[in-house]
Amino acid sequence: MAEIQEKKKGHRLTLYILIGLVAGILAGFWMNSVYVETENAQIASAESAINVLQTKMKALSDTSASSYAGLRAEQEQLAATKNEILRSRDKKLEPFSLVADIFLRLIKMIVAPLVFTTLVVGVARLGDMRAVGRIGGKTLLWFFSASFISLLLGMMLVNFFEPGTAMNLPMPTEDTDTGIKKAALTLKDFLYHVFPTSVFDAMSKNEILQIVVFSLFFGVGTAAIGEKGEIVIRAMDAIAHVILKVTGYVMNLAPVAVFGAMAAIIAKQGLGILSTYSIFIGEFYLGLLLLWIVLLLAGSLFIRRRIFNLMQRIREPIILAFSTSSSEAAFPKTLMEMERFGCENRIVSFVLPLGYSFNLDGSMMYMTFASLFIAQSYGIHLDIATQMSMLLVLMLTSKGIAGVPRASLVVIAGTLATFDIPEAGLALLLGIDPLLDMGRSATNVVGNSVATAVVSKWEKALHH
Repeated sequence: MAEIQEKKKGHRLTLYILIGLVAGILAGFWMNSVYVETENAQIASAESAINVLQTKMKALSDTSASSYAGLRAEQEQLAATKNEILRSRDKKLEPFSLVADIFLRLIKMIVAPLVFTTLVVGVARLGDMRAVGRIGGKTLLWFFSASFISLLLGMMLVNFFEPGTAMNLPMPTEDTDTGIKKAALTLKDFLYHVFPTSVFDAMSKNEILQIVVFSLFFGVGTAAIGEKGEIVIRAMDAIAHVILKVTGYVMNLAPVAVFGAMAAIIAKQGLGILSTYSIFIGEFYLGLLLLWIVLLLAGSLFIRRRIFNLMQRIREPIILAFSTSSSEAAFPKTLMEMERFGCENRIVSFVLPLGYSFNLDGSMMYMTFASLFIAQSYGIHLDIATQMSMLLVLMLTSKGIAGVPRASLVVIAGTLATFDIPEAGLALLLGIDPLLDMGRSATNVVGNSVATAVVSKWEKALHH
């Protein structure tokens, strides 16, 4: 009886989230054409004036001339004006983005303790290091295979469609700033990012990979002390259930948060940006659709027809991730649904948190797609060998930075610098990144859910 009521409640919440999504889009279009129309027009005007000035500056061969300095000063003045208008528009739209931000903050409040408690319980129940190593090996094998396929698919599609060639942009000046810091590419920085100095610091910053590392040690230690460890396992299990209950309360805010997030994005972007970049957006979403098909076909090789039931189960986390542009927002709900699907708790609580650092398939595809799109836009030809080395660099540098806002752009910035592609090209994507991020986040949920189901099947821990 409780199961049926839970199911009905879940269906209702999904419906409310969909209503919030549609209502947010409609409200966003209204605000774009009425409420913030003046600000949008002023921003567009400032941007076109800046582009004109940049063209004039590039035409001047002598950068020390007074005319160049005058144009430079004018450009800086226009940029300051544009930023002022952006702040004013954000202020007007604040009530809408505020609701979505509060919801995401509440979800982030839940994620770190949920990952820690469920993973400790999962690892402790696996028993010993051998079992952890075996399941960890299978999980990482799937993750790296899926990541490679996602990156390769992005590379193949961008070479096939060539969306950047129509841009035909001149090379930018050296000092153009995109406002995005580059990801560290050194091995030392990567390892420092993996191993925490303090678990409390890792939790406060929601560094999922560092929490996973500490949880693995803690879980194995708990299993090793035998009977005394049982008390810890029971306590952690109880805490995990409390947090999942809290998740239920927070999820009631989801429809309102989805409405606010969509309204704010559409009010800022409008139809203009869709028409300008429609081909790029269309090709990228077609790529994501192909990636979904590949992931679901790969999953169906192991779990057969149950793949359809899995997709039905995770539709709510998918919609949530799509509308809030955050795969993290969908984590607690995905965890609950995977257990209801029939995956054992010990596998779900081990595989899913790892997936949030190692298996962001949508983000992976975007990285090769966006990097090569920028190279094409500047007419930079990269041979297949260079593209493959870029793919491998992306595969390594992207692991473990999932907790960083706009993580994909940060990694892309670092990769562009490595291959001498102008980072200023990221400015081409900044405007549409929120729209692309929605698709990436939804795809990340699908990839992690399929991985969890497949590893459960491999471990004979998938029940009907």
